[in-house]
Amino acid sequence: MQPDYVMARVASPSAFIAEPAAPADAEEGRLRYRSVWISDLHLGTPGCQAGALLEFLRTVECEQLFLVGDIIDGWQLRRSWYWPQTHNDVVQKLLRKARKGCRVIFIPGNHDEFARKYLQHSFGGIEVAEDWIHETADGRKLWITHGDLFDGVIQCARWLAHLGDSAYEFTLKLNRHLNSLRARLGLPYWSLSKYLKLKVKRAVSYVSDFEVAVAREARKRGVQGVVCGHIHHAELRMIDGILYCNDGDWVESLTALVEHADGELEILDWAAVTNSSRGVHRIGA
Repeated sequence: MQPDYVMARVASPSAFIAEPAAPADAEEGRLRYRSVWISDLHLGTPGCQAGALLEFLRTVECEQLFLVGDIIDGWQLRRSWYWPQTHNDVVQKLLRKARKGCRVIFIPGNHDEFARKYLQHSFGGIEVAEDWIHETADGRKLWITHGDLFDGVIQCARWLAHLGDSAYEFTLKLNRHLNSLRARLGLPYWSLSKYLKLKVKRAVSYVSDFEVAVAREARKRGVQGVVCGHIHHAELRMIDGILYCNDGDWVESLTALVEHADGELEILDWAAVTNSSRGVHRIGA
């Protein structure tokens, strides 16, 4: 399946079937932010937590929504077509936000690199850009990029990246079965792949090297911080005077980066929010 065909099938009118109506009392539980960043949804794969993502999108309101890459998994869709109704609903919800006045900006990643052919275009009100500079309410400038350009495996050994992607899909499949069992036992969501990633020394070293490389590039660009995705590891910390923000993903972490009206940034852990009334992790940046 060619990349343009993937884009055509996802962007066709049949993909935008009307989403189920939100509960009548949904307005009471809304969370409102100035800006929201999400990435690595991997729509088009069984690993995408589309149900949780829909709940998040229905609950969260913002002035600006940044889609920081790997929104649609073109790699997986080229191997085999997987596009259930819930994935239609996510696309429809994003389009609806754009129609209702939220500025939605899509910055493609490596899994949806086919969209990089459409930079500076708009689809249903969603703007496509290579990267972005965002100014927070308190005056800080943040460079927004998916981050795959700082991944040596992606840039220098593409075949190895695809091999790793297949192994990752297998781990996510195990993760789904494990969490199905945990749900029946009344236990909260837990990410096996995230656990393994943090336990393997080489993976921890890779994450650290990636973060430092992205922060270094942000410094060269003369900004105060950077927002990225790609490595499926939510983080908010200072690296050599640069604020490094990674919004995580929606296959493992179920996280987003949010900006409050005063410019304060935080990681929103949606799994924790749904499991506990105190699930928001404020990191004070």
